Amino acid sequence: MSNKKNVAIITGASSGLGAEYAKFLDKEGVDELWLVARRKERLDSLAAKLRTQCQILTLDLADEICLDELEQELAVQKPHVKYLVNAAGFGCIGLSRDCPRVKLQQMVKLNDMAAMGITEMCIPYMSKGSHILEIVSCSAFQPIPNLAVYAASKAFMLSYSRALSVELSELGIQVTAVCPFWIKDTEFVDKARETDRHQVYKDMPGATNAKSVAEKSLRAAKAGAVVCTPDTVSTVHRIIASLLPHWLLAKVCF
Repeated sequence: MSNKKNVAIITGASSGLGAEYAKFLDKEGVDELWLVARRKERLDSLAAKLRTQCQILTLDLADEICLDELEQELAVQKPHVKYLVNAAGFGCIGLSRDCPRVKLQQMVKLNDMAAMGITEMCIPYMSKGSHILEIVSCSAFQPIPNLAVYAASKAFMLSYSRALSVELSELGIQVTAVCPFWIKDTEFVDKARETDRHQVYKDMPGATNAKSVAEKSLRAAKAGAVVCTPDTVSTVHRIIASLLPHWLLAKVCF
């Protein structure tokens, strides 16, 4: 691997949690950061603030053609992927029947199909000591009415991450599912509330922030954690969800 450049790939890097991971990975000594998102101007602005050389990849990851472009870029450059952070994603608050079908499908494409696809395309370029961080959510621990499809999409990623961590353990590649509670300083809530016709969402006490999640989850990944709950609420949620049946959990709001 000595003749290959070490890279960190961060999806959803144009804002919020993805941008925070880029700032922390800027200090990890990799040769290059691959910043992936749809909004080029934001990626350019972020790259200008970082010391590490950046490659800007302006891609809509819900589009299969864009996934093919990323796969081709890997095949051409053949880097050593030291870190992969799948932070791209979005949610919809409200009854599933009130959310446009196309938007629900787009959510599954981005949260699940793209994240899984990018993970699988990066694994051949990883080796012992590489890290995969899948940004999940504590909503993955239970079925949640008014977040039905989002929670289900995150449950998929949690199960996938746990299984993948076992598959890749013999290669020395660490997989960590990051499962935070609401993060107050990202665009996620504003976007998710666009479908909240019945004002289900309320300001959540105990909401965390992007910097704290990125810092704690990177530390947990380096320590070998398979599941990271980086705040008090998500940790309590994880414990309760392990004790109560799903039919009851579905009636409890977190």
